[in-house]
Amino acid sequence: MPAASWTPRPSAAIRPLASVMLAIFFFGTNSPTPAQDTPAAPSFAQIESICNAAIAEKKFPGCVVVVGTSAGIQYQQAFGNRRLLPEPEPMTLDTLFDMASLTKPIATATSVMRLIDQGKVELDAPVAKSIPEFGANGKAAITVRQLLTHQGGLIADNSIKDYAGSRDESIAHVFALSTVVPPGAKFIYSDVGFIVLGELVARVSGQPLDVYAREHVFQPLGMTETGFRPEESLHARCAPTEQRAGRWMRGEVHDPRAIRMDGVAGHAGLFSTGADVARYAQAMLSAQSAKPVLSGTAWKLMTTPNEVPTQRPDAPIARRGLGWDMRSAYSKNRPITFSEKAFGHSGFTGTSLWIDPEQDQFVVFLSNRVHPVGKGLSNPTASQVGDAAAGSLAH
Repeated sequence: MPAASWTPRPSAAIRPLASVMLAIFFFGTNSPTPAQDTPAAPSFAQIESICNAAIAEKKFPGCVVVVGTSAGIQYQQAFGNRRLLPEPEPMTLDTLFDMASLTKPIATATSVMRLIDQGKVELDAPVAKSIPEFGANGKAAITVRQLLTHQGGLIADNSIKDYAGSRDESIAHVFALSTVVPPGAKFIYSDVGFIVLGELVARVSGQPLDVYAREHVFQPLGMTETGFRPEESLHARCAPTEQRAGRWMRGEVHDPRAIRMDGVAGHAGLFSTGADVARYAQAMLSAQSAKPVLSGTAWKLMTTPNEVPTQRPDAPIARRGLGWDMRSAYSKNRPITFSEKAFGHSGFTGTSLWIDPEQDQFVVFLSNRVHPVGKGLSNPTASQVGDAAAGSLAH
């Protein structure tokens, strides 16, 4: 089935000094409550120093930072440029970013958890119960939980040659793969596993992942600027990444496998803004606030740590939520000061989200660190920004 395109409500560019009033106008009363237009607290000023220093060191061209609590947004700012080539273009708060692997928790895992809530998917049942052809070649016993925690025994990424045909042919190649280790034996961060989960959503719900996530996750949370395959009219607001076939990827997913799957996949393809990711983060701060999308039971399942074996002497156990990172080799963007109940994720393009229910705070860090030539570095900055934000909110 062809992937449906997405047309969010358009908005004009929001400049940092006008962001509070325009956020209310464009996003409505369902959005997180903006902070009053008052001078930044010292710790928020530290965020500015951290981001400006990283930009000066050419770690990324620019970024958007949003910090909030269950009461709403406490700080938001755009820094640097969203484009350097072919000519500079300032970063704005309403910039749309390629979320990369933030697609996994925000779109795919949340959709799966909603289907679990509705009794349409069983967390510890084999995926092959809903997708029989996936059970081929030693995969019959792989469970939904194992895919959500990257314990399915699947390869991290299969050959790009497997995506040379139609979308249906690409999915058939994924379903036909063999395991590389026994299911449950080892934590292997796997895009393949989340491609399968995206297809599980489509198979069980009868709607492609982009349509299901829009109707059952994004719309209930007021995330009008979030979706797959943004319309051409929105590309000018998108942060470009690299060049593909001699043209800049702008509003086109960076991930090479997702683009060959028509821009909609369980592991990558989502686009969003800082304000919309903040809406999602605010909802995920507690079981109560998640209820427009998930029940308290499903929220608790999703955010409870699962210990997963890494078979590494220096890190024998990783901790993962269902779709979320908690503590693992992929936690380099995790704020040090966040509690053990914190969960989050990063994206290859330079995106990061961490949520701490115990301390009632979240930090959104969005950059296009791969622009213009794929050599940026954003994870250390994202972690530092989170710690500076936590320090401010503690006072």
